[in-house]
Amino acid sequence: MSKKVVLAYSGGLDTSVILKWLELEMNYEVIAVCIDVGQKDQYEEVCLKALKTGAKKAYWVDVKSEFVMDYLYKGIQSGAMYEDDYLLGTAYARPLIAKKLVEIAKFEGAEAIAHGATGKGNDQVRFEAGIKALAPELKIIAPWRIWNLKSREDCIDYAKTHDIPLSVTKEKIYSRDENLWHISHEGGNLEEPWNKHSEDVYMWCVAPEKGPDIPEEVTLEFVQGLPFKINGETYEPVELIQKLNAIGAAHGVGIIDIVENRLVGMKSRGVYETPGGTILYEGHKALEKLVLDRQTMAFKKIISEKYAHLVYDGMWFSKLKDALDAFILTTQEKVTGTVKMKLYKGTCKSVASKSPFSLYSEEYVTFGEDDVYNQHDAEGFINLFTLPLKINAIMNEQNVASYKELEGNFQCFDETSLHGKMKQII
Repeated sequence: MSKKVVLAYSGGLDTSVILKWLELEMNYEVIAVCIDVGQKDQYEEVCLKALKTGAKKAYWVDVKSEFVMDYLYKGIQSGAMYEDDYLLGTAYARPLIAKKLVEIAKFEGAEAIAHGATGKGNDQVRFEAGIKALAPELKIIAPWRIWNLKSREDCIDYAKTHDIPLSVTKEKIYSRDENLWHISHEGGNLEEPWNKHSEDVYMWCVAPEKGPDIPEEVTLEFVQGLPFKINGETYEPVELIQKLNAIGAAHGVGIIDIVENRLVGMKSRGVYETPGGTILYEGHKALEKLVLDRQTMAFKKIISEKYAHLVYDGMWFSKLKDALDAFILTTQEKVTGTVKMKLYKGTCKSVASKSPFSLYSEEYVTFGEDDVYNQHDAEGFINLFTLPLKINAIMNEQNVASYKELEGNFQCFDETSLHGKMKQII
């Protein structure tokens, strides 16, 4: 009986070449698995291509709903953002893909799982961390780390040799990753950070300066940190993301061009489009500012940064990530309300918010007369709050006084004597 390997298959250049390589060079029976996390592919065509390329079986697994509910929504609640910019579109999808690959590998009795991530990137870690967490007994094959193909140009030549259909060329060779949350672009002329990216790289968004001249206002409603309405209309989770993607893309919202620190130690440059995710993150953040107290917000910011690093590094199935989820879920109990967002030529800003759990009180903050706040109380608060500063100043005065006895050791000039001294020098 032939050895079986499950291949994470997209139908793109890398995984198509890998499929043929596993068959010819490794003597594997290849089971191609297409995981639908929202990329805009025709899956019948992708599966047919896998079979024509040499796969014995081809699976298509639709996980869009699970992707939103169990991954993206946790990300929104967490507020995680890697290095202040990246909304983790690829990183959220990888652990779910790994989970499904493991399920099919066990069902098929495969001995190994193969993926198309390179030996320089983050995805190799994300895939393999997920597989090891869920099925450590399975062998992992990463062709980019072991074969003699050294570049995407080599892959193109290999594909042509074996009559594998291509959708890329050596001239337009961007490496793209697409799912329901975002689309990323890397490689090609983006590898030189001094090259200004061209707007023809965009696949979803219009160029921000070409967005409508009239701003658009979008109303979002959340319950316990999760969105469920746009402009008063209820949407299912997948439809909600798709709707906001369309709205945001029309205004060029969610485009970033960044240099980021990869887990493996090098920097990389990429262009990302995350229109709907950007709207949701900004709306959620505005609502949290209305309902969370100062200390909870400050600590959650620390948690969000750690959460972002865990997700980016592929530690989705770690105990620490589970513990942070529990903390985050507690903070979201009262993140319920409505936020109005303004979209305009690439920008997305909150302009109004309301919540039944709002901690904002007009009675307390008004500049007019009120009966709930005694302004005289502020004096005692300030006296106690600034007590360390006062004690420090008193101690400094004592130290200055102790220096008086050293005055005989110094020569001091006033303006007149110093002026006379300067004349002598000149």
